[in-house]
Amino acid sequence: MDIKDLTKVESQLMQVLWKLEKAFVKEIIQELPDPKPAYSTVSTIIRILENKGVLGYEAFGKTHRYYPLITKEEYMRHEADKFLGSYFSNSVQDMFSFFVREKKIDMKDAEQLLKMIDQIKD
Repeated sequence: MDIKDLTKVESQLMQVLWKLEKAFVKEIIQELPDPKPAYSTVSTIIRILENKGVLGYEAFGKTHRYYPLITKEEYMRHEADKFLGSYFSNSVQDMFSFFVREKKIDMKDAEQLLKMIDQIKD
């Protein structure tokens, strides 16, 4: 599936929908931080997300209940691949090297990473 990039606001709405799994616009608004956006603003963003193919809906008369068509993990994978390609020429080694140098990974985190690498070997 070709996943489209989301804006910050679109991503914020998707975070709510991944958490709730299914929701009406009013329920989505309740989960958003203050100041709450207008109902019409959220409806517009939802239509954009539908057009991007990441949201579906069930109709209940004139009301719709929305649900994600992609999982949070699928979108995270898309974003991680984009990040890796944009900043590290798709080199996982270069990315890890950068984070080890710049983020000063502590021993506990380093040991956890080594365990994960060992699991891949097995």
